[in-house]
Amino acid sequence: MTNAVNVQNIGIVGAGQMGSGIAQVCAQCGYSVSLADISQDVLDKAVTGIGGRLQRLVEKERLTQDALDAAVGNITTKTDYAGFGDCDLVIEAATENEEIKKSIFENLIPALRDDAILATNTSSISITRLAAATDRPERFIGMHFMNPVPVMKLVELSKGIATDEATYSAVNTVVGKLGKTSITSEDFPAFIVNRILVPMMNEAIYVLQEGIGGVTDIDGAMKLGANQPMGPLELADFVGLDTCLAIMQVLYDGFADSKYRPCPLLVKYVEAGWLGRKTGRGFYDYSGDKPVPTR
Repeated sequence: MTNAVNVQNIGIVGAGQMGSGIAQVCAQCGYSVSLADISQDVLDKAVTGIGGRLQRLVEKERLTQDALDAAVGNITTKTDYAGFGDCDLVIEAATENEEIKKSIFENLIPALRDDAILATNTSSISITRLAAATDRPERFIGMHFMNPVPVMKLVELSKGIATDEATYSAVNTVVGKLGKTSITSEDFPAFIVNRILVPMMNEAIYVLQEGIGGVTDIDGAMKLGANQPMGPLELADFVGLDTCLAIMQVLYDGFADSKYRPCPLLVKYVEAGWLGRKTGRGFYDYSGDKPVPTR
């Protein structure tokens, strides 16, 4: 049985959209954060983005300048895992690719203390399988933040078959201190949120492919008819079409059920490099003042 860990120092691997968001909320809540990425440019961009988001909160009088300075001061960036030995909890927030994640764990683990907890922000991949690739399956857990992290209140926790209760309890305590709410999902492909959400987006792409409705018709139908804040195609662009495809592939491989077959049009967009907002083009073109449908 794992001893309880009082988490104070948090390491985050990956300084992209998710990793930088996780770093921001942890730093704002007083945790000492080590943020690692292979690229110093990505790290610099992440810290600039965090500072910019916090500055907007200061301008809206929702945060003091002292709190901004303290939060940014809580973040240390690095391009390797030196110094991660101080971390009580490390959250992997790399791209949704199992082999990349396993490679990160292989390089990361020698730098960690034996009692450090390792969490993954995966939105779909088996926690049990990822844990088995580490030296600490009992101290390994799924900790899936929602995008954008500073705004969204949910964190989806998922235990692998070997994850022990002390690990779950320590991570759940961190979630509470971040001002977020946890739900617990069994370790099945895509867990709860994406098991329901991503197939809906995939079905919307089938509706588009079959010519049943145009981009704005489909998004308008779900915003006005189902009271969704974003239409499914707009949301797919926001999430990233490559991420949507990766999750659909995990579902299709995991359940061998044709209802999870990725839409060929989604595959085509990803092959074209039209990945949504992050590339400036997906189901909408974001190059102008207002997004314009690409189909």
